[in-house]
Amino acid sequence: AGKERNMKLSDKVYDTLKWIVTIVLPALSALYWGLSGIWGWLYAEQVVGTVAVVTTFLGALLGISTAQYKRECQSCEDESV
Repeated sequence: AGKERNMKLSDKVYDTLKWIVTIVLPALSALYWGLSGIWGWLYAEQVVGTVAVVTTFLGALLGISTAQYKRECQSCEDESV
């Protein structure tokens, strides 16, 4: 009880997720938005809105992971002094 659990991501997994959140999902969203206007695809607002919400959520999780990592690194440096 009271034991803290941290999910640790490898550098490769973190970098891949960050790339997906910052590049891939926004690009796909813009692509769908643009093509839906040209080709008359349905639910453009819903698709783009969903991608935006998912991207924001994943970005927040990555931000939390980054903050935890920086805190851990700082405490490791403090202990070595």
